[in-house]
Amino acid sequence: MTPKEVIALAKEKGCKILDLRFCDFPGTWQHTSYPISELTEDCFEEGFGFDGSSIRGWQAINESDMLLKPQADTAFIDPFREIPTLCLICNIADPVTGSDYTRDPRNIAKKSIEHMRSTGIADTCFIGPEAEFFVFDNVQYDSQRDTSFYSINSTEAVWNSGADEGPNLGHKIRLKEGYFPCPPTDTLMDLRSAMIMHMLDAGIPVECHHHEVATAGQCEIDMRFSDLVAMGDMLMKYKYIVKSTAHAFGKSATFMPKPVFEDNGSGMHTHLSLWKDSKPLFAGDGYAGLSETALFAVGGVLKHAAALIAFTNPTTISYKRLVPGYEAPVNLAISQRNRSASVRIPVYSKSPKAKRFEFRCPDPTANGYLAFSALLMAALDGIQNKIDPGNPLDVNIYDLSPEEAAGIPKTPASLEEALAALEKDHEFLLKGDVFTPDVIETWINYKMENEVDELRLRPHPHEFMMYYDI
Repeated sequence: MTPKEVIALAKEKGCKILDLRFCDFPGTWQHTSYPISELTEDCFEEGFGFDGSSIRGWQAINESDMLLKPQADTAFIDPFREIPTLCLICNIADPVTGSDYTRDPRNIAKKSIEHMRSTGIADTCFIGPEAEFFVFDNVQYDSQRDTSFYSINSTEAVWNSGADEGPNLGHKIRLKEGYFPCPPTDTLMDLRSAMIMHMLDAGIPVECHHHEVATAGQCEIDMRFSDLVAMGDMLMKYKYIVKSTAHAFGKSATFMPKPVFEDNGSGMHTHLSLWKDSKPLFAGDGYAGLSETALFAVGGVLKHAAALIAFTNPTTISYKRLVPGYEAPVNLAISQRNRSASVRIPVYSKSPKAKRFEFRCPDPTANGYLAFSALLMAALDGIQNKIDPGNPLDVNIYDLSPEEAAGIPKTPASLEEALAALEKDHEFLLKGDVFTPDVIETWINYKMENEVDELRLRPHPHEFMMYYDI
């Protein structure tokens, strides 16, 4: 859409409010609203001023002024607002120099595509994330000096099989048995259907939706693949629509990777393929039907996986999902069908256009713009340096001897370990000025100070269970 077409859309839909949205450094959508009369063709170039020092991980107080620059091709109508509202996703710019802001995640995504094209390797990067989430009927939590707790509940959960629900109608989901049950066991079909109706209206192409493995309302809605920057936008809209639709139904949705103990967590398996001149580059006669280019791309991802995971799995709770035994992709290897391998090659379709690899480590707490960009940069580094992905892991990992299993590299065991890997291995991200040294340093410092250290300093409720009587 052009600015003129956006203004025409606003008039056609009777919009009264203009809502400007942007992604902060960790990955949460922020917004500010104006009367629709403020929407002019000039504003797409001139932008809207705001205080960047109040946004997590951004400007210092002495250089706080920044600009929101609406992007016309991101326009959509907010389906949840009582007053008709037009939404536009924005890029962030410096009002003095006019240049794009280096810590703007969307700008980093744009630069990753520009760098890819400058290498001559490809002109298009398609991304397809599979973001899972939980829907709860009640959520309570607190963390103070004198208390710390959480309590979650879902009418589907196995722990409610004996609850007095007045009446309890049964049909509870046992642990690890939530994949594809029909209603009435799947109580969330209408909710997910409402979500995808909103997604389609907001310009998100949707392929399917279903219940996922875990008890307590785990769900998945699959978006059709798109180019990297557009998919970063769509993931932000996806999360907004999932949370807002659940809220409208009197429920709460979360993208936390591991909210339920001893059951499957929520991942965001991410598919990637490269194209040039409208032709797929990953189909060939190598392992699993991959081209040499694709295998080198996988080699780059596996080589840099520990550092890459600092962006694709960016929370302390991410590593409570990345543990053996829950279909978690903890083994840094390639495989056609082994779901415990971090890189899987889907074999559902024989079409060259469908040939891709799936990086299974990411989870939906990731900032999509940063995670997808880092994944692309690792793949490009692998292609440029002809990095061998190693031997495939096409055996059942649980059939291996302890010695054989120990020889397979594993994902980092904690966010701190992943950040340490990123500190040592980030040169591949600096190519093309995609991730600047400032971005890497700020990401590591922000995560260490605001997440790793904050959790490390606090007593955990389970530590009382283990140690109070010692």
